[in-house]
Amino acid sequence: ASSIYILRADGVLELYATEGLNPSAVHLAQLRLGQGLVGSIAASARPLNLSDAQQHPAFTYLPETGEEIYNAFLGVPILRAGRTLGTLVVQNKTNRVYRDDEVEALETVAMVLAEMIATGDLARMARPGVELDLGRPISFAGLPFNDGVGLGHVVLHDPRIVVTNLFAEDVERELERINDAIGSLRLSIDDMLS
Repeated sequence: ASSIYILRADGVLELYATEGLNPSAVHLAQLRLGQGLVGSIAASARPLNLSDAQQHPAFTYLPETGEEIYNAFLGVPILRAGRTLGTLVVQNKTNRVYRDDEVEALETVAMVLAEMIATGDLARMARPGVELDLGRPISFAGLPFNDGVGLGHVVLHDPRIVVTNLFAEDVERELERINDAIGSLRLSIDDMLS
């Protein structure tokens, strides 16, 4: 089974979509932030990988979902700019722990879902009168592009800048641009220090 729980503005995680759980539970099954496995994942913003979910002390049974047939559980937070927007869950009937590559794949899907939520694609699926939680205070956490430490200020671009081409078509021109930018940066730093 695969399910998406979205965090609403009132702090409730609502089942927004599922494949494998009872479809009539969509928009009816709800958990509070911190309640059950789904709520714990959303509150901690960390994945949870269990071979027998029903034995976990945080497990909360939702009879309307029909989830009692599933044992293995993997849930990852749906995060954007350090904010929890929901939880993505996969469940399996067998008792097993999901592999690291499976966890990573689910986290990647959760990142795509986060963008869909932020751009309003999932908001169009919301019930009338229900608002997704996009207005809470924001805490930013960086994602590493390379190993190391980086300190700085967050600058939000509006409209958001979308990178569509990660590889330069003209490598020599790109190296020239990088060298020019580094030279300009060095001059700016020298000006600030003098």
